[in-house]
Amino acid sequence: MTEPPASFPMPGPEPHVPVDGKLRRGRRRSASVGFVIVTLVIDALGFGLVVPIVPLLVEQLSGSTVSNASLWVGVSLAGFAILQFVCAPILGGLSDRFGRRPVLLISLAGVGINYGLLAWAPSLAWLILGRCIAGATAANASTASAYIADITPPEKRAARFGLVGASFGLGFVIGPALGGLLGTFGLRVPFMVAGVLAMLNVLYGLYVLPESLPPRLRRPFDWKRANPLGSLKVLAGNATLGRLAISWGCTWFAMGALQASFVLANYLRFGWDTRQNGLALALAGLGSAVVQGLLVRKIMPVLGEWRAALTGSALTVVAYLMIALAPVPWVMLAGIVLQAMGAFTNPAVQGMVSASVAADRQGETQGALSSMQGLTAIVSPLVAGTVFAAFTGPGAWLFLPGAPFIVSALAYCVSLWAIAGVRVPKALAPAKAVLAP
Repeated sequence: MTEPPASFPMPGPEPHVPVDGKLRRGRRRSASVGFVIVTLVIDALGFGLVVPIVPLLVEQLSGSTVSNASLWVGVSLAGFAILQFVCAPILGGLSDRFGRRPVLLISLAGVGINYGLLAWAPSLAWLILGRCIAGATAANASTASAYIADITPPEKRAARFGLVGASFGLGFVIGPALGGLLGTFGLRVPFMVAGVLAMLNVLYGLYVLPESLPPRLRRPFDWKRANPLGSLKVLAGNATLGRLAISWGCTWFAMGALQASFVLANYLRFGWDTRQNGLALALAGLGSAVVQGLLVRKIMPVLGEWRAALTGSALTVVAYLMIALAPVPWVMLAGIVLQAMGAFTNPAVQGMVSASVAADRQGETQGALSSMQGLTAIVSPLVAGTVFAAFTGPGAWLFLPGAPFIVSALAYCVSLWAIAGVRVPKALAPAKAVLAP
C-alpha cells in the first residue's frame, strides 16, 4: 500500500456546494468508513470462525488419524498464508490502477463465494483449495487501508487506522468463540454464516461505497512494486534492524502452533469440542487486545521498549511451556493468560524499529516487517503440524500433544537472544534507567 503524501488533495465538497450537499457527502463518507471497517471485521471474523473448525473438518474429510490430520491442517494454513502474502501487494497495486471500489467489492464477493465453497467441499483437496482462495481474497486489507488514507485528512489518519486495528482485534475475539459455538450445530455451519455476512456486506457496499481515488491520481500497475520479497532487502545490512527482524519473525513463528495444533492438542488430551476450543481462543485474543490496547501505553514509559521486549519474551517462554505441558485444562488456560500478558513484545519491537530508521524510511521498514510476518505464517504451521504428528502418531517415542508449543517456547528464546544484543536508541531509554546491554 502506498500512502498518499500529506499534500494529497482530499476528496470533499467544493466551496460552492450547498449546505445540504455537504451534509449528504459527509454522511456518505462516514458510511464508507463504516463499510471498510465492517469489511475488515468480516476478514478477521471469518478467519477466527474457522480456526476451531478446520482441524476437525480436515480429520473428517481425510479419514485419517488426528496426528496425520495435523499435517494437512499445516498445509491448509500455509496455503492461506502463501496466497495472502503474494496477493496483498498485487491487490494494492490493482487498486492504484483501477480504483479502490471495484477491488474491494470484487475481493469481498470472492470471500463470500469462497466460504460457500468451503461449506460444500466434499473432499480434502477442495477444502485446501478453498483455504488458498480465502488467502487471496483476504488480502484486501491493503486496499482497505488505502481507501481510509484516501478519504481521511492527514491529521485524522492515526485515529482512523486505530479503528482498523480495533476492527481486526474485534474479529479475532468474536470469531473463535462464535465459530466454536456454531460448530456444535455442524462443522459446515460457520462457513455458511461467514459467507452470508460477506455477501450482505457486498450489497451494502454497492449502495454506500463511492470511489475514493480520482482517475488523475491513478498509476499503471507495476509488477516490481507488487513483489512481496523485495521489501525484505530493507532489513539487510543493518545489525540492529536484523536482530529486531529476527525477534519479530520468532514471535509470529510461535503463533503458528496455536493455529495449527491448539484445537487438535486439546481434543486429544482434554477431549475438548469446538465450543470449548473456540472460547479458549477467544480468551487468548481478548487478553492480547486488552494488553496491547490498554496496558502498553502504561508499561512502555516505565520499562522502555528494550526492557519491555525482553520481559514480554521471557513471560511468553513460560506461557508456551505451560500450554505445552499442561496436565489439566486450568494450567493451559493460565498459560494463555500469561501469554497475553507478554503481548507487549511486538509493540516494543516495533517501537525500537521505528526509532532505528529515518522518518522517510518508516513505511518501507514497517512493510518489511509485514513481509517477514507473512513468510513465518507460511513456515510455522507446517513445522507445528509435523511436530504434532511426530509426537502423537503410533510410532511416537513420547506422547506429547503439546510438543509444538515447546517449539514456540524455543522460538521466543531466540527472540530473547536477538533483543539482548540490540543497541538501544537513547530516545527509547526511560529516565533514570540504563538499559543498554
